[in-house]
Amino acid sequence: MPTSRPSAFGIFRANFSASVVDSLRTSGRALRMLIMSLVALVEDVLKLRLQWKETVYQIWFMISVTTLPGIMIAIPFGIVMAIQVGNILDQLGAQGLAGAASGLSIIAQASPIATGLLLGGAAASAIAADLGARTIREETDAMRVMGINPLNRLVVPRLLAAWIVAPMLNILITVVAVVSAYMVAAGAQGVTPGSFWLTFGAFTRPLDVWLSLGKAVVFGTIIAVIGCQRGLEAKGGSRGVADAVNATVVLSFVLIFVVNLVGAQLVTVFWPMQLG
Repeated sequence: MPTSRPSAFGIFRANFSASVVDSLRTSGRALRMLIMSLVALVEDVLKLRLQWKETVYQIWFMISVTTLPGIMIAIPFGIVMAIQVGNILDQLGAQGLAGAASGLSIIAQASPIATGLLLGGAAASAIAADLGARTIREETDAMRVMGINPLNRLVVPRLLAAWIVAPMLNILITVVAVVSAYMVAAGAQGVTPGSFWLTFGAFTRPLDVWLSLGKAVVFGTIIAVIGCQRGLEAKGGSRGVADAVNATVVLSFVLIFVVNLVGAQLVTVFWPMQLG
């Protein structure tokens, strides 16, 4: 007997379930892992059993894989910002505002996004690969058999490390990018050093810096939770680990841009730009 072909509605329903519904379920599991990790963190701190050694190791690893790329990214960021902003201001006859425009664009947008992308591409992928390999080798199952919660032993140290490294990397990128923009503006565009730093200080508020650091911490939380979740849920051998790493990088990048868009709109509504 000839087999019946699936209807268009059936194909649409299957694709909808595979994409939208599974995405919602994944988001729910990630949120659940974040809440449980925060609870585990509080318990470890109160009971004085926080995995400091693993936390320090993860901090050093994240710093080692993001510092040099962060500097190499920050320099072009600063130069491009200075050139683009300088050309526009030159046409408007307002070259004195180069410091304000470059500084605000770097602090508010470029630095947090670069921080999130670096952590997502380097740190989160390594977290997913490490935990995915442990899951495939059934190490996490062995931990549970011995009464060790993988959240306390594996997830909490990586979440703490991301919270610590993200603001540090954000500050590094900001400093390098602003100095690069200053060198281009003062050396190639004829902007006086005093004018650059005067407008930079007049328009850049301490609130902008704190908001930038806050966004970096949020991005660090995103990459840590996604990396740990995809790694602990890996299955299917080495192919499963590769899929976990790929999903971690893609999801991290997408969420970073979405959260940055929402955050930028909220900042514009509640903290509009004004003279510092």
